[in-house]
Amino acid sequence: MTQTSLWQSGANSSDHAELCNGLYEREIRVLSQASFQNIQAVQGRLKSLTHYINRAAYLMLQVESPLQLDIQNASWSTKQSNSPPYQGQSVEDVIHWYKDYEIPLGLVVPVLIDGHLIVDCVDRIDREQQRIRTNTAGWFNLMKADSLEEQIYGLAKERFCLFKPTKKMMLAACSGHCWHNGTKQRPIMPSLRELLLSCNINWKNFKKTLS
Repeated sequence: MTQTSLWQSGANSSDHAELCNGLYEREIRVLSQASFQNIQAVQGRLKSLTHYINRAAYLMLQVESPLQLDIQNASWSTKQSNSPPYQGQSVEDVIHWYKDYEIPLGLVVPVLIDGHLIVDCVDRIDREQQRIRTNTAGWFNLMKADSLEEQIYGLAKERFCLFKPTKKMMLAACSGHCWHNGTKQRPIMPSLRELLLSCNINWKNFKKTLS
């Protein structure tokens, strides 16, 4: 195998290299603006950075997805709707979806944070107390419709809102789409963690993960 063919194959392709460069630039910018309690925390982030960036770039090139891959910006893109896709979801729909199906740990789900859709993942299920926890947003109560409605539509002081995965919801979440008072805003670049999660979405069945 020649040096040229080696560079053009698999994880060593030019697209992979460009994706990695874009991800490195973004993560270095994030690290430069973050606050850390000690030098060990920074060292830990830097030590794992190469692994996660290479993995994200590889998966984004390999995964079958309806999203468009923007290699230069190292992100996903899709047309943003004028109105938020979650406006059509009722509280009952969300409760029914999360309570009536066998939700696996690690399932990728859409969460709203101050008008900005992200992808998060289920990391704990408490069937006794009828609640579900996602890695970033924390616990969501599925016991009372009123309680969930407060979390979903921001009627109380909850910052995070859980929604039922649909194609429109997941496309928007993976692309960082956001709205303010129902008006679309400029998309927010997904984090490296969100990009990794986006590569584990089963687009044929949102109740299952790819792995």
